Amino acid sequence: MQIVILATTDDIETFTGDYILNRIEAGHLRVLGVATGSSPLPVYRGLAKRWTPKVGALTAFALDEYVGLDYSHPESYHAVVDREVTQPLRLDPMRVHVPDGNAPDLDAAAADYESLIAQSGGVDLQILGIGTTGHIGFNEPTSSLNSRTRVKTLALQTRADNARFFDAPELVPSLCLTQGLGTILDAAEILMVAQGESKAHAIAQAVEGPLTAMCPASVLQLHPRATIVLDEAAASELLHSDYYRYVFAQQRGITHPGLIDPGRSATAN
Repeated sequence: MQIVILATTDDIETFTGDYILNRIEAGHLRVLGVATGSSPLPVYRGLAKRWTPKVGALTAFALDEYVGLDYSHPESYHAVVDREVTQPLRLDPMRVHVPDGNAPDLDAAAADYESLIAQSGGVDLQILGIGTTGHIGFNEPTSSLNSRTRVKTLALQTRADNARFFDAPELVPSLCLTQGLGTILDAAEILMVAQGESKAHAIAQAVEGPLTAMCPASVLQLHPRATIVLDEAAASELLHSDYYRYVFAQQRGITHPGLIDPGRSATAN
């Protein structure tokens, strides 16, 4: 696992944009896994600023979708992905896939989504955010660490966190269709982004805590190529942040414009 601590949102935007574009240009990234929420937005902005036809040729798979929310609703993930990913990156909408939360048979829709990912050759790079409960996708605490795409019930805290996007808290759906933790781990590479003090505890548990279903994001400790990009606030509860900075300075050198001070920015294995 690599930990990258950056000073500002602009630094995250620059770092992640370059990170993804380099993989596209090298021919290592054809299928991109995309996440919703506020944390990944700098990733999409950074990539949009570096847009090339190769970016526009990507296939994309979203992590999740609410169950029963009309796709015309502005907070359905069909709408959010179109607004925040498909349009800014000029992707072909026919190559952008979101779980079918309105399918008459949700179990069949989950199985079909798994098959579609497999038929695409698998996700080359999965972008993730993290919830305050430690969830990734909508895999809430106690999710099986080997779970596949399925229906899940959202935690009360997750519904409360997402209520800001709806006209009233009771309008937040209680069910979702989400890729499982096992599905996420199948991605060749993972890039998680977290910002703000509200994410600090979840990040500390995911990175430095035990591997446990009580913090679903801790499953990333098992992935051979997981990179966690944080701002200072999100990194504030990490016990070994100085070590991550030191390792970055030793292994890579401070060459990126967002990484000008070894005391503020770092990665570590």
